[in-house]
Amino acid sequence: MSKVLAIANQKGGVGKTTTAVNLAASLVATKRRVLLVDLDPQGNATMGSGIDKYELELSMYEVLTGKCRTADAICKTDPAGYDLLPANGDLTAAEVELMSLNRRESRLREALAEVRPDYDYILIDCPPSLNMLTVNALVAAQGVLIPMQCEYYALEGLSALVQTVDSIRDSINPKLEIEGLLRTMYDPRNSLTVDVSTQLISHFGDKVYGTVIPRNVRLAEAPSHGVPVLSYDKTSRGAVAYLALAGEMNRRTRQAAR
Repeated sequence: MSKVLAIANQKGGVGKTTTAVNLAASLVATKRRVLLVDLDPQGNATMGSGIDKYELELSMYEVLTGKCRTADAICKTDPAGYDLLPANGDLTAAEVELMSLNRRESRLREALAEVRPDYDYILIDCPPSLNMLTVNALVAAQGVLIPMQCEYYALEGLSALVQTVDSIRDSINPKLEIEGLLRTMYDPRNSLTVDVSTQLISHFGDKVYGTVIPRNVRLAEAPSHGVPVLSYDKTSRGAVAYLALAGEMNRRTRQAAR
């Protein structure tokens, strides 16, 4: 059975979608079967995977509202190699429709149940807000991966997200845990970056991934080509960092299974 991880942070611009796309590709490179779920109406993970969000016949909107089977909406990505449940602006309408549906918080969990046996990892790219779509992701997931920049305001946003995770765990999903905190756009020459990083480690301990994602031009360029950085420039610092993260995640998963 697959490990389901929500990649979440209500603060925008922290590298959430970058992490979703590049971690998915890197896990595939380590011979894992991966499904990436784009749960953001902006559809950036879809476009960054080389799928045109404007040409979709079926998407997460149809999946969440019960208009199609989950398997029917899955796309193959090439050359990245992971499967994708794509999204576009229709997903905004899904959030409104969910409010009137039964089991509105667990629609994604139920939708993924039919395909979970086919994957080692299911990664959910959440929208940059704590809305009904994000709640669905947290109810469906076993763990939350939190990408964050090491800056002052990031700590404020983190406390709100941790409270939401605690609330979901206490009320709907007792299995939900913080899987890990990922430091993105990391610049060790910046003293504030180092200070915030130290605070994170002192508070969250080994929940903070040892891998850090550096600022990297290739990482920023890859989405415009519709491919992960591993396909765009596999020797770049960004590609190497996400491969290292995939390796660290696989090690943690093996240790937890023992």
